[in-house]
Amino acid sequence: MPTDLSAYRASPTEQQRITDLLALLPGNGIEILDIGARDGYLAKKLAGRFETVIALDLEKPSIFHPGIEAVQGNVTCLQFADNQFDAILCAEVLEHIPEHLLTQACHEIARVARNKIVIGVPYRQDLRCGRTLCANCGKANPPWGHVNSFDEQRLRSLFPSLVWEKATFVGTNIDRTNFISAALLDYAGNPFGTWQQDEPCVHCGAPIGMPRTRSLPQRIATRFAFMLNRLQSRLVSPRGNWIHVRFSKPVAKTTC
Repeated sequence: MPTDLSAYRASPTEQQRITDLLALLPGNGIEILDIGARDGYLAKKLAGRFETVIALDLEKPSIFHPGIEAVQGNVTCLQFADNQFDAILCAEVLEHIPEHLLTQACHEIARVARNKIVIGVPYRQDLRCGRTLCANCGKANPPWGHVNSFDEQRLRSLFPSLVWEKATFVGTNIDRTNFISAALLDYAGNPFGTWQQDEPCVHCGAPIGMPRTRSLPQRIATRFAFMLNRLQSRLVSPRGNWIHVRFSKPVAKTTC
């Protein structure tokens, strides 16, 4: 996520993504949980539709609004009651959750929801595109700290107890690479990865740093990798940047 959130939020692609997420959520309700609230941009828009918005992030968000309660919390261990929320919004979060904790995070989301859940994640992202090389530990990092890639099948499997109601796609891209190009760019230090990201190294937790100066062989490897990717781009079809899914929670059956 970029540091300058105001410019990021104002971009046409981000406004399109936000509009689509809001359209999937109920028009009104008593209480909604916004997971990964960050600057509270979405929480403030939801405050006019719900009596109470709980804005949750790993660090307590700095949000001052009469209809919003900002809380510190972790999606893998939500400190809320079962079936507490009329609706839950979780966008741009699950792609950052470590693989071994992802199932638990999705279970927690389903547990605290009473009705609607809207999930937003990048769609079928090729995590080799835009990699960086940590200046501290030297290991390759996925773009923007995204450690998970999602499609329809994986999302269904992560929320097996919920009803899949609707999926929408926002934006398009042809960002794909191949084994040879990815290996060549790794050798070259991934000079054109997402170095502007705020997310730290997924391996050691240190800041990513800056790309290293490339040798002549590394520059040649970079050029060859870009040539291969350019040729590959002519053979692939555009697909969505993001997938947004609305789930609902089945009403528990009562026995007489």
